[in-house]
Amino acid sequence: MRLRHLLFAAVLCVSVLPAVACRMAMALEQWPPYVYRDAQGHYTGLDLELLRAIFKEARCTLVTFPELPTARRQLLFQKGGLDLMLAASETPERQSYARFSISYRDEAVGVFSKSGHADGQRQIASFAQLARGKSTLLAPKVGWYGAQYAAARPALEKAGRLNTFGSFRQGLLMLDAGRADLLLGDVLAVRHEARKQGVALSTLPFLALRAPVHLMLNARTTSTDDLARLNAAITRLEQRGVLAVIRNSYEVP
Repeated sequence: MRLRHLLFAAVLCVSVLPAVACRMAMALEQWPPYVYRDAQGHYTGLDLELLRAIFKEARCTLVTFPELPTARRQLLFQKGGLDLMLAASETPERQSYARFSISYRDEAVGVFSKSGHADGQRQIASFAQLARGKSTLLAPKVGWYGAQYAAARPALEKAGRLNTFGSFRQGLLMLDAGRADLLLGDVLAVRHEARKQGVALSTLPFLALRAPVHLMLNARTTSTDDLARLNAAITRLEQRGVLAVIRNSYEVP
């Protein structure tokens, strides 16, 4: 009888224990306004605020590593050294080693000129039109910026009308110095850097790209249950308007 009571107590104890929460590690980066250090040295930013809200809702633990260069971070993820990456586009190549959450925000890529210097660019409404014209363009060295830009890039390079930059800080300095007429880039990142540098910008009347981005989970180190937990958290937060409040505070286009 005593053994039966002990077994019953053990089963009862296990049944009331909370479910094991997920635990994921990611490397930090400097990608303002998505992830960056504030004046006090604390990490903040749009993506980090969204991620923290999602993990809190999912009752998951986020472990962060120090900043790593983009290529090193990607390689470490593919080797199973990191569990999570932010703001990922879902591609067939990545599906071989990753799983993707439902979208938690959109990315938007625009084309900008310095305010007061846009007279010759105001009528440009597509990359095809830009490629046929005479305007020069500054663009990031790496990254996917939409099919329109990919199609126009060879003509721009052949005509010597394309220059590239490594960071938006460098890109805005080049635009401000008159190195090109236009600058291509992530809308929030360009506007954030322009405010820091005090450069007034005008936006051309078209977006080069608008597309959803996702949390990218390592298929080797995370489970489908982990993904389901995060997807359910994103869905609940969207229904309650929590993620929209965070996105609106950063003026997401």
